[in-house]
Amino acid sequence: MVVGVCRLTLAIPETGSLKGKRSVVKKVIGRVRTQFHVAIAEVEDNDLWESAVLGIAVVANDHRFVNSVLDKVVRFVEETRLADVEDYTHEILHVL
Repeated sequence: MVVGVCRLTLAIPETGSLKGKRSVVKKVIGRVRTQFHVAIAEVEDNDLWESAVLGIAVVANDHRFVNSVLDKVVRFVEETRLADVEDYTHEILHVL
């Protein structure tokens, strides 16, 4: 079993409130789930309106597939232009 996890940091400069941030984050999460069928949630910076940190997880049996899905998710979020991708890291784990 191969598990891929990604930590995606977003800047959300156009929102001026937590309500605005939640709206943007909800849209990003919904679109990513619909497009890629991955687990995704906001995991940090819940009380900061100008940034969000999302955690994404993918499980499969092929290292290359997991890596490809995580790369595609990051590109997709960048292309939606709902928020700016400030940083991302991902890690692939092989579980026996």
